[in-house]
Amino acid sequence: MSALSIENLSIVFNGKAGNFAAVDDISFDVAEGETFGLIGPSGCGKTTALRAVAGLNLDWSGAITAFGAPLQPGRKITGSLRRDIQMVFQDPYSSLHPRHRVGRILGEPLSLAGSAKVGEEVASALDRVGLNADIAGRYPHQLSGGQRQRVAIARALLLKPRLLLLDEPTSALDVSVQAGILNLLNDLKRDTGMTLVLVSHDPGVVAHMCDRAVEMGKGKIRRTLSRADLEVL
Repeated sequence: MSALSIENLSIVFNGKAGNFAAVDDISFDVAEGETFGLIGPSGCGKTTALRAVAGLNLDWSGAITAFGAPLQPGRKITGSLRRDIQMVFQDPYSSLHPRHRVGRILGEPLSLAGSAKVGEEVASALDRVGLNADIAGRYPHQLSGGQRQRVAIARALLLKPRLLLLDEPTSALDVSVQAGILNLLNDLKRDTGMTLVLVSHDPGVVAHMCDRAVEMGKGKIRRTLSRADLEVL
């Protein structure tokens, strides 16, 4: 069974100049435990496609299936799939509530899930991404960019997802910090068996992370890249 199957996915936006196909009839499959990349320049449709898989863009046509369960256009993701599919966004600062301490940001999903040991689980989640427990008492603006992205990753992992969607997870970070985040993601994948789908415009990041990838341009898939192809990008 595939972790993710995309068939003839199209996403059309309405603009002043008429309809615009941001994603134009794309298809691909991602195996369980694989790291799969969507690569291409800004505006090629890769993030738009990822947001449809995450349930953040409901206006699409085609077919999206995650772990054998079909997603429905126009309907939010519910049930176990809501836990199974989590997303890490490009800008860690904008994705974290600026007026909440890290402990609350991480603790709220656990409380909603009925956890009886929120504090312990928050500390464990921070440790898992290489952060000290005292980070829980800080606000996002008191953290470095790399620390904020680690917090965002920790939050995505709290509900033990099977599919982690990564939208340019290092592009907002200094080059010196990028390698640490990418290595963290690889370690987490190895330890948990998660499936990763990574969006990036950087061939080096995709080559470092992915088993396979597709290259997109103007909403379409231009070519499929094997592991051997990625090594020579």
